[in-house]
Amino acid sequence: MEKDKKIAVLIDADNVSDKYIKYIIDEISNHGIPTYKRIYGDWTKPQLASWKNVLLNYSITPIQQYSYTTGKNSTDAALIIDAMDILYSNHVDGFCIVLSDSDFTKLAARLREAGMYVIGMGEKKTPTPFISACEKFKYLEVLVSMASKPTENKIIKEAQGQEEQKIGMTSIDKLIEAIRTIITETLDEDGWVFLGKLGSTLNKRYPDFDTRNYGYTKLTPFLFSLNHFEIRSTKTSKYIRNKG
Repeated sequence: MEKDKKIAVLIDADNVSDKYIKYIIDEISNHGIPTYKRIYGDWTKPQLASWKNVLLNYSITPIQQYSYTTGKNSTDAALIIDAMDILYSNHVDGFCIVLSDSDFTKLAARLREAGMYVIGMGEKKTPTPFISACEKFKYLEVLVSMASKPTENKIIKEAQGQEEQKIGMTSIDKLIEAIRTIITETLDEDGWVFLGKLGSTLNKRYPDFDTRNYGYTKLTPFLFSLNHFEIRSTKTSKYIRNKG
C-alpha cells in the first residue's frame, strides 16, 4: 500500500480569500496529509481580520509579515524562505502553494528539481508560467463550484452555458489534439491505450488539467462527451482509441 504523501501547505493571504480554505484543505486530502499549514500576510491590516476564525478552525499557523515598503509584497520572500527551510528539513514529500497574483514559478521549479511533489492552487488570474511549473494545478473557483453543485448533470449544463468558466484553462480543442497525439504515440497493435496511462500522460503535459474544470467529476464521461474517441471496458480496466 502506497504511503500517504506529507504535504506542506503554504498560503499567500494577500492574494487568496478565506472563503476558499475549506476547499483547499479538502482537496489536499485527495493527494496526501497536510503537515505544515502556514499562511503569510500582514495581520495588522483590517482586511485580513476575517481570517481569524478560519485559521482556528483549520489549525493554520499565521506568519506575520509587515509591509515595510509600499508596492512590494514582502509576503513572497517570507513564504519562499520558509519553503526552502521545510525542503531541507526532509520532513515532507511535497508542497501545496496557494496564490493568485504572486508568481512563485522559480520556487515551484526549484522544489520539483529537489524531487518534491508540487501542487499549485489559485484563481484563474494565476500566472501561466507558475501553472506550468507545478506537477498539478487546481483552480479555486472550480473547487468551490463543484462542491456546491448537487448533481453532475446540473454541473455539466451550467458549465456548458458559462464560457467564462473556461477562461485561463486549456481549451477543449487543444485537449482533443493532445489526446489524439498521446493515443497515436502509445497505442497497441489494435489502436487501444490504457485509460489510466492516458490520464497520467495528459496531467504531465497539462498540469492544470482536471475534468472538474469542464463540469465532469470523472475522466470517462468527460472523454465520452468529446465524441472523438472510442472507449472499451473490461472487468478490470478501460481502454481508449481514436475514432475513424
